[in-house]
Amino acid sequence: MRVAIIHYWLVGMRGGEKVLEALCDIFPTADIYTHVCDPAAISETIKAHTIRTTFIQTLPYARRMYKRYLPLMPMALEQIDLGAYDLVISSESGPAKGVIPTSPALHICYCHSPMRYIWNMYNRYYDSSRLVTRLMMPPMAHYLRTWDVATANRVDDFVANSTTVAHRIKSYYRRDAAVIHPPVDTASFRPVPASEIGDYYLMAGELVSYKRPDLAVEAFNRLNAKLVVIGGGEMLNQLRKIAGPTVTIMGSQPFDVLKHHYAHCKALVFPGEEDFGIVPVEAMASGRPVIAFGRGGATETVVANKTGVFFQTQTTEELIDAVDRMERLDFNPADAVSRAAEFRRDVFVDRFRTHVEQVTGTALALPA
Repeated sequence: MRVAIIHYWLVGMRGGEKVLEALCDIFPTADIYTHVCDPAAISETIKAHTIRTTFIQTLPYARRMYKRYLPLMPMALEQIDLGAYDLVISSESGPAKGVIPTSPALHICYCHSPMRYIWNMYNRYYDSSRLVTRLMMPPMAHYLRTWDVATANRVDDFVANSTTVAHRIKSYYRRDAAVIHPPVDTASFRPVPASEIGDYYLMAGELVSYKRPDLAVEAFNRLNAKLVVIGGGEMLNQLRKIAGPTVTIMGSQPFDVLKHHYAHCKALVFPGEEDFGIVPVEAMASGRPVIAFGRGGATETVVANKTGVFFQTQTTEELIDAVDRMERLDFNPADAVSRAAEFRRDVFVDRFRTHVEQVTGTALALPA
């Protein structure tokens, strides 16, 4: 089949781009369409494919300020000519699924989440925005929601990256979705002997408000216990101001440093609500348990009282209680490694390939 993959933007290598890499392996001759592409920021696997951008790429400072052009992205998607393709796969969490495939092409949407900033996290984005953005957000979000719901009818088949996201698809689009968890490179992580485990907890990931890194810092300030925070983002300076003497804010770090801390921490602290959440799986692949907020994708990966513990409200008191329960948990690193292996890359490839074959009625060629 002639295949087109639509991805919202290519300006880094995060979870969505790891999914795209796997799709590239399943469909080695597929063309990729995206709003903005920074070749220096993406992998060789992705760059090996033909990449075409929308007119957003030509706008001033598009590689850095692409989100400012969000209101123009629906128009840009609808100008993509997909007449040459039999199968269109959209990778959705920003505007991607709104393309117009030419009949009889099939359109499968792999949804990381309906756009968070206009749906489930709208109020958080609004509250953290500056005055000018706040004035623009209500009419812009209303317009984008209307377009987003309407374009769900352009999708023949939805696949969600978690049950959490499948529920959002049902709520916002009134559509059912199969669930295929995204790929995690679990083979890159290894546990270490118990004698090498450190005396600190770890929080890792982008430091933005909805991930609640402030909650972790506040809890460990009160506990007077060691916490290491790895990641960059808009809250980095704020966290450094509120961090007590037992909290170390390292900022962004190379992958090898992150891997070391995964394997040597007492446990990972994961206080935000994620669509899926790759970080807890990476920690479990490193043989470490997870303290997670009991909503979102973490509830589908962490096994309660076996590979980690949950807390049910995002308060300092609840997190402190969860740390206490973690200290008393009868934890076996082998259980965490085994659980993480269920989210291996080859599992995703096999499941997604089988799903596409079922939807299209066409057997896919195995890559060389």
